[in-house]
Amino acid sequence: MIVIHHNPECGTSRNVLRIIQDAGYTPVIIEYLKEGWTKAQLLGLFAAADLTPKSALRETKSPAKELGLLNKSVSDDIILEAMLEHPVLVNRPIVCSPKGVKLCRPSETVLDLLEQWPKGPYEKEDGELIIDQHGNRVL
Repeated sequence: MIVIHHNPECGTSRNVLRIIQDAGYTPVIIEYLKEGWTKAQLLGLFAAADLTPKSALRETKSPAKELGLLNKSVSDDIILEAMLEHPVLVNRPIVCSPKGVKLCRPSETVLDLLEQWPKGPYEKEDGELIIDQHGNRVL
């Protein structure tokens, strides 16, 4: 089973979802902006992906600056609580597979979590090649 914590408005998230689907998987898609997060869910994902709230914080196109979360002195506990209130603060997409859990930025990072890949040549949404015609990872 593969789970993607997805934002359909994000190009990277769309790329990751397309890579997963084109590799032959039918992932569980969690649109976290609609569903929100629980504290246990975030803590579990962060632990599995070796992230901290600070390292998973989306700094751009989010209210992180306005909320004062970019100051180095802000604790992980404060960031975590803000993420629960403002789900957009969590960087994405986060993907869970039998091979592990990762924040998949850049999008080709998801290949590390997949047993099978899409057939090459394969490009991201912007045309950047990530799998060559021989099925080898380019990036």
